[in-house]
Amino acid sequence: MTRTPCVLAAVLLLTAMRASAHHSFAAEYDANKLVTVSGAVTRFSWTNPHALLYVAEPDESGKVTIWKFEMGSPNGLLHRGWRRGELKKGDPVTVDGYAAKDGSNLANARTVTLPDGRKLFGGFQSTPRRTRQVALLQKPGTKVTSASARASER
Repeated sequence: MTRTPCVLAAVLLLTAMRASAHHSFAAEYDANKLVTVSGAVTRFSWTNPHALLYVAEPDESGKVTIWKFEMGSPNGLLHRGWRRGELKKGDPVTVDGYAAKDGSNLANARTVTLPDGRKLFGGFQSTPRRTRQVALLQKPGTKVTSASARASER
């Protein structure tokens, strides 16, 4: 009889730990602080719940800063055109994304420009996709809706 409460307590504890480990975009990243980093890939981890991309960016003086970009889930990335072995150590990339609120060298990847020039969306499902200049492309007299703006991002 005492075994059931212990098992229940363990399940609840593990569930709470798992839930706290997974966070929302808004909890960790600032949608108003876009960063762009160009450098060499130092590591690309294809892991759940989010893939991780590490980029070494040298400054003018030669000092190298390592940036960590959190990306979408591997399954989500596959649906956006990514492949598991897409990036290798040393590959040149440019990543733009949203900076962490804590000021660290952590960001949520938005667009990754690959060595072959392709640009792939790398963020979470909830990562904001900045609206392109849809108004410039629209016909006079038409109304741009959020749905048409999102469609233009694809």
